[in-house]
Amino acid sequence: MTAAQAQPARVAGHSFDRGDLLLLITLGLGVFAGALDLGVLSPALASIAKTFGAQPRAIAWVFTLYLFADIVAIPVMSKLSDVYGRRPIYTLCVSIFAAGSVLAIVAPTFGIFLTARAIQAIGAGGIFPVATAAIADRVPIERRGSALGMLGAIWGLAAIIGPSLGGVLTHYLSWHWIFAANVPLAIVVIAMAQRNVPTLAARRRGPLDVAGIATLAVGLLGVMIALTRLDAASAAIPPAVVFAAPYASVLAFVALYFIERRAAEPVVAPALFATRQLTLTYWLEILIGLLEGALFFIPAALAASEHLNAAAAGGLAAVGALVFVAVIPLAGRALDSYGSRAVLTVGATLTAVGLGLFAIGMTSLPLAVAGIAIAGVGFGALLGAPTRYIITNEVPPRLRATGVGLLSVFLIMGQIVGSSLAGGIVGGDIDDVFGYRNAYLAFAAVAAAAVLLTALLAPRSRERHEPPAIE
Repeated sequence: MTAAQAQPARVAGHSFDRGDLLLLITLGLGVFAGALDLGVLSPALASIAKTFGAQPRAIAWVFTLYLFADIVAIPVMSKLSDVYGRRPIYTLCVSIFAAGSVLAIVAPTFGIFLTARAIQAIGAGGIFPVATAAIADRVPIERRGSALGMLGAIWGLAAIIGPSLGGVLTHYLSWHWIFAANVPLAIVVIAMAQRNVPTLAARRRGPLDVAGIATLAVGLLGVMIALTRLDAASAAIPPAVVFAAPYASVLAFVALYFIERRAAEPVVAPALFATRQLTLTYWLEILIGLLEGALFFIPAALAASEHLNAAAAGGLAAVGALVFVAVIPLAGRALDSYGSRAVLTVGATLTAVGLGLFAIGMTSLPLAVAGIAIAGVGFGALLGAPTRYIITNEVPPRLRATGVGLLSVFLIMGQIVGSSLAGGIVGGDIDDVFGYRNAYLAFAAVAAAAVLLTALLAPRSRERHEPPAIE
């Protein structure tokens, strides 16, 4: 480390040297671009549909296909990062994301546009887990929570400003500019990564686990189709495939278990599930993803219960989002001081209280807003850093990105289940206050279950002083 790199700087109350800061900026810009990509496109869907003459059923594939490619790319890119190093794979992910953006700009047909979205997702799928692993490689455990909290805050900020930015660009310019903005940002990130992101490739490299990757892809796609229950009337997926998806997924995961036990460099190392702490964290991530489903229906619930217009309901819902983003870096700092179990327990408890208060006080605007704010604090402590903090502490460097990538896969699965749960409880009447109340009581119960699960996690003393259990 040079003398310049050793100069400390203060960020969020913690000292980071120049190398830490440059790494955080480089990784943060990439995470911002990847996280912005989903939300920023929502206001542009109507314009995209008009440009390509796409029907509403078809336009849904702009998100569905992205999610499909993303959930398969996450573990693959994460594993490649563990084998070949952070810098080359992070650069590859950002480059693929930029290439997909360029193709989206020039796409002459809707089919090519969807292909561009899939390419974007393949790149974006690796950005966040590889960035998390790179921070764990570079930042000591005493400051790691703060660093991961900053990365999580950037992700949350992108999710908040995405829809507004997308609306402005689409209204005043064109939806093409949404993708055009990705290209110069990607060039800057790639250039910075060559100087600031460590390589840290594995000392030993085995053959690429092609069989494991293919089997994992089949299993994950089967889960996605089963969870989303894609409408066969869209002619995109035949009814027989929708019916067979869950069975094919089960068979694929059974086969994957035996394949990975024999693979030299397994894409999903069985050792990642070898400890109680890891297993509990993955289950907890599913519950956290499920709870995220509560966020999507808050504006609709407010509109139904308080008879607010869309703008007013969205503005009040944004209170929770703003609180959530503000709390994420504070939760990261708390990880360094109190440990992951304490932060996750407080987060799950406040989420349960906030969602329960929102459900009970839905017809009273002050109570509803108070519930949103309390739940926002809880979500800020649950999302972003804590579970990734556990994984990066629990596994050795050679498995870090793979372990974090699995967290993202489980989070997405939980999100899909949570959205389906809310939609099923609310039912077909968008103005049914009773349905929304039942849905949020159910979410509060899920958060209470998460509280019980966090109590089983290892205490701060063990996660800070014991070496990784997996070698």
